Amino acid sequence: MSNRLAHAASAYLRSAAHQPIHWYAWGSEPFAAARAENRPVLLDIGAVWCHWCHVMDGESYEDPGIAELLNEHYVCIKVDRDERPDVDARYQRAVQAITGQSGWPLTAFLTSEGGVFYGGTYFPPDGKYGRPGFHSVLEQIRTVYARDRSRVEAQADTLRRALADHLDEAAPGDLEPDLLAEAAQRMARLFDFRNGGFGTEPKFPHPAAVTFLFGRWRDTGEDWARDMAQRTLAAMQRGGIHDQLGGGFHRYSVDARWIVPHFEKMSYDNAELLKAYLDGHAALGEDGFAETARGIVRWVREVLADPEGGYGASQDADVGLEDDGDYFTWTLDEAREAIGDLGAFEVASAYYDIGTAGEMQHDPARNVLFVAEPLAAVASQLGISVETATERLRVAEERLRKARALRDTPSVDRARYTSWNAMLAAACIRAGGQLNDAWALGHGLRTLARIRAEAPDPAALPHSPAGIGGLLDDQVQTALASIEAYEATGDHAWLEWSRALLDRVWAEYHDSERGGLFDTPARVGEGLLPIRVKPIQDTPTPSANGVAALAAARLAELTGDSIWAARRDALVRAFAGAAVPLGLYGATLLQALDWSLSPPTHFVIVSGRDPVERTLADELHRLALQTFAPRRVVQRVDPGGAVGRLPSAVQAMLDTAQGTRAFACVGAACLAPATTLEGWRETLTRLTGVR
Repeated sequence: MSNRLAHAASAYLRSAAHQPIHWYAWGSEPFAAARAENRPVLLDIGAVWCHWCHVMDGESYEDPGIAELLNEHYVCIKVDRDERPDVDARYQRAVQAITGQSGWPLTAFLTSEGGVFYGGTYFPPDGKYGRPGFHSVLEQIRTVYARDRSRVEAQADTLRRALADHLDEAAPGDLEPDLLAEAAQRMARLFDFRNGGFGTEPKFPHPAAVTFLFGRWRDTGEDWARDMAQRTLAAMQRGGIHDQLGGGFHRYSVDARWIVPHFEKMSYDNAELLKAYLDGHAALGEDGFAETARGIVRWVREVLADPEGGYGASQDADVGLEDDGDYFTWTLDEAREAIGDLGAFEVASAYYDIGTAGEMQHDPARNVLFVAEPLAAVASQLGISVETATERLRVAEERLRKARALRDTPSVDRARYTSWNAMLAAACIRAGGQLNDAWALGHGLRTLARIRAEAPDPAALPHSPAGIGGLLDDQVQTALASIEAYEATGDHAWLEWSRALLDRVWAEYHDSERGGLFDTPARVGEGLLPIRVKPIQDTPTPSANGVAALAAARLAELTGDSIWAARRDALVRAFAGAAVPLGLYGATLLQALDWSLSPPTHFVIVSGRDPVERTLADELHRLALQTFAPRRVVQRVDPGGAVGRLPSAVQAMLDTAQGTRAFACVGAACLAPATTLEGWRETLTRLTGVR
């Protein structure tokens, strides 16, 4: 017998359809029932990839005794945080305000009007791990709600009023260059010089900060900024957070050394990390960073990508409650049997530290694969050449991949969320140009075309093809991705779509009084939904306001329309007071602030008419896309095609010259145009210092 969730669109909600609890999905119906039945509301927010959500489901929500208590005394709502990020954002902050905790699963207790009066995250059925038992919590909550309703409702109303102010994160400030320097210094104080990355365990990637630091290095010449970015990428690349066999990255590391991850893989994490490794490769010329980027693309292609366009949302960490990353980890005997060849096993076991003492707490024999020694050191230890070690490692990895493919595979959530699809499409489009990967470019463009084609109104996108509409993140991430598509192809339709999306955003989301963009248009709704959130923190995805400012900055340069520069500066100014305090968690905002303060770098490729000249223009364009420069703008000008705004010096030269050529300008100053591929390489080397 199934409950109301059996036919839900969300895989996470459907996974609870067999539970003996009378679950509701989010909506007006459960709150009406709570009012009619005079009951409190239990709100459970989780995700299909969340290990502890599955644990709590199995321990508590499938327990007949707890189910009976919930069904008799509560109205129960289950929410997929990926499907309803608007619900999650508000209730996470509410529970955090009460308990100081947030995360998934989120367990909140609400009044019949949707106000929060108590909450937490994971509750074991009986007290353990220093946490109160869920059964006793449920008994206490129902008693308090029945006996002291007025106090409970007053507490919830007080919290609702406080949230209305707290969730507006606007913090006005002046646009000062010192803000960039101070924020970089604050990042430096959090940098882990031993292990790379920022902070201690648990350790999360911060790809926007990496890109910001590369830009600071290029602008200021401060090597410490480059070193922090480079060492962070290198440490994550070597660590167990990086799937050494399958490519891509897990969500975060539980330890400071990046070795033991939480094994779920998120599309949005991999989108931003793909961009960061592409930046690292372009800025430093490190081939290893390009190889890591190719691995991310391979995982996306093999696991997430829909051939028609679009990407799944995530890959789960586990295949069962007792499993904790077993698909991704190895005992010594499993690895030896899978590899077979003794020489290949010796190299792999030394390189990846595969031994009898592994890293997994639930099963100490299981090894997380991470690079323990450089391959040259392994070769020296074994008395073989580096070439031999390289070939033996290749054989070992191929055989481990084949053996892993025979295991039960963690499931993939195939939901196509617009914002995450746009992020991954933008990253793949960039990878297509930088890595000469035709699949990545083509699939990224196909994904954006599908988003546009499936939207009832292409200037107001839903969160998923059949999902809710009106989320800011979907609009601005797609607008930014569309700019990437324009720079990669020269097709003005992409530029016009970006402009249409952002025009609608300013009409419907902009706060004309205090500045900034709300996460939804003004609307009515259940519970805390009418409270409007104005987000600026990168937690965990780039802040929607920061992304909107970046998109406006690039539109200003590509169109020459002053309205976009004004909107960029107004957005950044609305949050500039938070730039330094946020530091690491405001890196997207800091990148937008950088666009407001510093000159852009324009690469303009003008194509001649005959086939030979067009082929040369293709090569010049590709080199431009492969070059890292702070605040880079790339434009392709084809014969008879639409032309956006060009730097004035370029426009003047276009009026007096013919044929294929490429221009590089920083601000108003332009170098001499290049008319050959070698000349263009020399121009880019002169500009960036990277060969």
